[in-house]
Amino acid sequence: MNSSSAIVVHKLSFEYPGVKALSEVSFRIEPASVTALVGPNGAGKSTLLRCIAGLDRPLLGSIELAGVDVLEQPRLAHRRLGYLADFYGLYDALSVRRALSYMAAAHGVAERDIAGTVERTAKRLEIDDLLERRCGELSRGQRQRVAIGQALVHAPPVLLLDEPAAGLDPEARHALARLFTRLRDEGMTLLVSSHILAELDEYSSHMLVLRGGWMIEHRALAGGAAEPVRRLRLGFVSPVPELAAVIAGMNGVRMLENAGQNALLELTGNDRVQAEVLRMLVERGLPVTRFSEERENLHASYLRTVGTHGAAP
Repeated sequence: MNSSSAIVVHKLSFEYPGVKALSEVSFRIEPASVTALVGPNGAGKSTLLRCIAGLDRPLLGSIELAGVDVLEQPRLAHRRLGYLADFYGLYDALSVRRALSYMAAAHGVAERDIAGTVERTAKRLEIDDLLERRCGELSRGQRQRVAIGQALVHAPPVLLLDEPAAGLDPEARHALARLFTRLRDEGMTLLVSSHILAELDEYSSHMLVLRGGWMIEHRALAGGAAEPVRRLRLGFVSPVPELAAVIAGMNGVRMLENAGQNALLELTGNDRVQAEVLRMLVERGLPVTRFSEERENLHASYLRTVGTHGAAP
C-alpha cells in the first residue's frame, strides 16, 4: 500500500455478540491533523480506535495506517502508532524513566538509543523533572502525561487517544491541549475521542461523528480545510437596505442573517477571498464598522450535524 493518508478505513464493520458496534464505516485522515472523534455513549468510538490499533479484529473491512495494512501486518502497524486507552495502567513501583524505557524497548527502539529517546520524550512532555519519581507518587495529570509518553516514546506518526482528558482538572486539560497542538504542528496525526467538546475545540482540525455504529459525518472544521467555509460577522453605522443585492453579486458568498446594522455571511475561500469581499464592500461605500470571522465551535457544529442527519441508518 502506498496511500499518502495517515489512516484509511474502508467499510469497517464490527460485532459483539448480538450487537453491531460498527457498520460500514469509511474515512480517510490526512497527516498532521487532529480529528475529534465524537458521538454519544455506545456510538462505537472506542471500538473504532481499538480496531485501528489492531487490538480488535473487525468482521469486515480494511484498515491502513501510515501505509501499513493493520489486519495483515499488526506488529508492524504497532510500530507506527501510539495508543492510549480510556482505562490505562502504569506500574506504580517503576520510576518514570523505567516506565518509558520499558515501552521504548517493547516498541523496538534499539537498546543503545533508549536512554536518549526517553530523555527527549520526557522533555517533549515537560516531565523531565519527574524521571526519577515513582509512577505511584504522581498526580492524575502527571500520570496522564507519562501514559502519553509511553504511547509516543517510539516516535510514531499516528497517535490514538481515547478520552485523554477524563478526570483532569481545567489546568491539566489546558496543558494537554497545548501538547496536542504542538504534536500536530510537529507533523503527528492524532485521532482523539472525548465527551468534552470544549476541550477538543482547542486543538481539533477535523470532526468525525459516529452514531449507533454509523459514521454520519467527517469534515474539516473552520481553519482545517484548504478552502474552508467561513462565517463573517458584519456591522454597519446604519442599516444598509441594498446589502442583500450587493452580496448576491459576489461569488462564493451568501447571506445567512441581515438584521438592520448587523449581518452574517457565509464565505467559501481563503484569506484572499475574504479580503476581496471587504474591498468590494468598502468600494461600494457601505459604512462597515465590523468585519470579523465568527468561528462555529465544535459543540455547535456537532449539534448541527446531529440535527441535520437525525437518527443513524
